[in-house]
Amino acid sequence: MDQIIVFVTLFVALSLFVWGKLRHDLVAIICLMILVFSGIVPPEEAFLGFANPAVVTVAMILVVSFGLQKSGLIDFIGNWVMKLGDNPTLQIGALCVIVCFASAFMNNVGALAVLMPVAISVAKKSGTSPSVILMPIAFSSLLGGMITLIGTPPNILISNIRKTSLGEPFKMFDFAPVGLGVAFIGLLFIVFIGWRLIPKRIGNSDDKEKFNINDYITEVRLTEDSKIVKKPLSDIHELTEGDIIVLNLIRSRHLIHAPSLNMILQEGDILTLEASSEDLKTFVENSKTQLVGKSEEKEDVVGGENISTIEAVVMADALISNQTAASLNLRKRYGVNLLAISRQGKKIRKRIDHVKFQVGDVLLLQGDTDKWTDLLQNLGCLPLADRGFNIGEPRKIILAVGIFLLALALIIFDLTQVQIAFSLAALLMVITKIIPLKEIYTNIDWPVIILLGAFLPIGTAMETSGGAETIANQILKFGSSLPNWGILALVLVVTMFLSDVINNAATVLLMAPVAIGLAIGLDCSPDPFLIAVAVGGSCAFLTPIGHQSNTLVMGPGGYKFTDYWRMGLPLEIIILVVSIPLILFFWPL
Repeated sequence: MDQIIVFVTLFVALSLFVWGKLRHDLVAIICLMILVFSGIVPPEEAFLGFANPAVVTVAMILVVSFGLQKSGLIDFIGNWVMKLGDNPTLQIGALCVIVCFASAFMNNVGALAVLMPVAISVAKKSGTSPSVILMPIAFSSLLGGMITLIGTPPNILISNIRKTSLGEPFKMFDFAPVGLGVAFIGLLFIVFIGWRLIPKRIGNSDDKEKFNINDYITEVRLTEDSKIVKKPLSDIHELTEGDIIVLNLIRSRHLIHAPSLNMILQEGDILTLEASSEDLKTFVENSKTQLVGKSEEKEDVVGGENISTIEAVVMADALISNQTAASLNLRKRYGVNLLAISRQGKKIRKRIDHVKFQVGDVLLLQGDTDKWTDLLQNLGCLPLADRGFNIGEPRKIILAVGIFLLALALIIFDLTQVQIAFSLAALLMVITKIIPLKEIYTNIDWPVIILLGAFLPIGTAMETSGGAETIANQILKFGSSLPNWGILALVLVVTMFLSDVINNAATVLLMAPVAIGLAIGLDCSPDPFLIAVAVGGSCAFLTPIGHQSNTLVMGPGGYKFTDYWRMGLPLEIIILVVSIPLILFFWPL
């Protein structure tokens, strides 16, 4: 009976992950509660997963990764890439190698996020479509995660599972023999062949041209006969059923950015509006306002010097995700105008204040130039090309790298455990002020931490209920005619498929117990099967939903869902062909 409940719970988890309407951490909590109330997981053990060294290690590595990012190290390297020529193969090669190497030692999403603006700027400078650069560097960040223990959370989980099952965890560079080979061949394919398979979805234009925003922005003057004189700004929406957004107000030659809807309008006010030609025509007729000609001089206006537009992408688990500009009260709370939204290359214009933001959406925002850095960080958005590079202080870069190398040395020479070494590194980065104290917790990917802590007991339940053994036995029966290396390849393919549709950490937690069961059934070493699960868990190349890196580039690259398999499918086939011999050589059955 326990096995049936566990299998039903896993089916629920997989269905909800694929459905995608609920966040993965919430799905993990739902499944954990099912097992608790069914009596399979004792209540006193329900949250032991959060004390697991793997969960602590992931959290600390995220902090240390942010410290390396904050120091300006990656920006320093990225600034060098900006000096390369116009050869797209050279540009893509340099960016992919940098992202791959950085992802081996820091959070791959963080490494990608830092270099995305560099990639877009390089594309703009050389006249190349960003579409051909962004997907390659996203895929390279996944390849880099395969190389070391700390490259990606699935590797840390695999190491912890090995310690529980065999008494010894994988060490820092145990993944490198296979990971380096796979990453090297994968990079060769991406740099010389793969990027040519990607459709050029986005041209090379500036933000306003890309969104055609100038066609929708107009200025109107309130005359003596205007119906909205001496009325609050909010009354504008009563004069038309269309979508009218007031961006700025000019009064007595002073520009007021994102004026309050409670502001009382006066004769002579000039309103900067964003609206379609049909909505604008209706508004002007109903309000008795007067269109202001583009040639009319307004050079004496004060207050608009520091107002600028910026293009930003919604990051995973951002504050604004699944909310609207209206529900966030974006204008009043943040002083920001939302000008346009681009989703998968398609522009959204109608009632954009009521459109729910999704991860990967590209937003065109208007606001105070001096406040963009803090504002976008609070919203959980990543600025794209229009930002300066944070080159950082040489002292901070050297200090951050030194602290990171200290943590690596403590691990390599077996002086302490991984979670202790990186906890020390995180502490030192705070003490040395590389990371501001207030930013520590905001840069931990809490949904991933909740997912890991809640899903670990589910993985344990698979083993204790005999579910993992049952699945392993069925696979052995199905593949009875296959050689042992064929079963190993089957484990890798199934893990690859799951990682394309559900979170890679959840994939590893589901597949690792099965892999160990298969090894026991075949009387083989569990190590090659665990390495295969680790490699497969980092192969989310077919869809934009399998990994945050893929989702992050979808909006800026203008990709469609089906674009990913064009380069991803041949890449996964290559990895399958390359990784199996490497695993068998370095981790014999």
